[in-house]
Amino acid sequence: MSWSVIYKDAKQEAHLDHIVKSVSWSGDVMQAARKLTVQVSNTNDLRKPLIAFQKGAELRLVEDGKKELFRGVLFADSMDSGGQMTLTAYDENIYLTKNKDTKIFRGQTAAAIIKKLCNEFSISLGEVHDTKFVIPKLVFRDKTLFEMMVTALTESEKQNGERFFLSSKEGKLQLLARKQQKKKWVLENGVNLLTASYSQSIEETRTQVKIAGGDEKKKELSAVAKDGEVIKLYGVMQHLEKPGQNMTKSQMEQRAKQLLKDLAMIKDEARIECLGIPDVIAGSCIYVKEELTGIVGGYYVSADEHRYEKSSHTMSLTLSATDDLPKMEYKEQKGAQ
Repeated sequence: MSWSVIYKDAKQEAHLDHIVKSVSWSGDVMQAARKLTVQVSNTNDLRKPLIAFQKGAELRLVEDGKKELFRGVLFADSMDSGGQMTLTAYDENIYLTKNKDTKIFRGQTAAAIIKKLCNEFSISLGEVHDTKFVIPKLVFRDKTLFEMMVTALTESEKQNGERFFLSSKEGKLQLLARKQQKKKWVLENGVNLLTASYSQSIEETRTQVKIAGGDEKKKELSAVAKDGEVIKLYGVMQHLEKPGQNMTKSQMEQRAKQLLKDLAMIKDEARIECLGIPDVIAGSCIYVKEELTGIVGGYYVSADEHRYEKSSHTMSLTLSATDDLPKMEYKEQKGAQ
């Protein structure tokens, strides 16, 4: 496996392989954009740089000359007196965090909201799946586009349980349905796994969920969902939610049951260092065999960092037993019409 870094601005397209010292390519399921950090030696004579890098230009990470792993925008650089330079780029979804606005949406799906925001802020769209559920109303004040999109997806998931995630491919935003991964990579001690650590906690676990509010006729209603088996183990720990919009009794019951599925879980986290696999990034599902720490079975990658240096490729992964995606709770703005 070989890899290359390509730089492109309005005047040139250059392969940087001859000056690249190392590359770090990373992402987190809770972050809007993936990040690329490139260390280069950008001088031959300690007098002038070989390449005048321009902020806003494009950086790509390519595998075997054809498979594009990353395409993004150069946001920052730094250089010392020895010509050693650091380039930092983010994929196009970084613009979701760089734009803030006030918006009101009525009777639209999360997918429609995302399309509308992208069109308004000139963010290129790729594949966008239908999120189906029509959200009655969302009011946002001084929120980033990412906050608006994630809140809309959170509201949609609460109602129908269907999960969607944002990503970037070839410079275009994608909204994709979470589906079962067909291929699971195996990471095993003594084969491709280098080090591992593991922790568990029930600090964030909730064994009971209560939804309280009113319906269209302003009646006070509530719905409770509980997991009796988990309560026997860990006791009653209730999550209370007061929806920002009116709901019927059946809608409350549905939301309580869906929330309980997500909250009645033991939070566990594993960290491993292993030989690099380009397809294993945040959001992937892998199988791990590490007997001493007890990290055995299927896990989701919640964060990753791939490091490339000469012919070496290693990766650090943060794993979770749950398929985490960013969530943002909606709170109705007072006085919103």
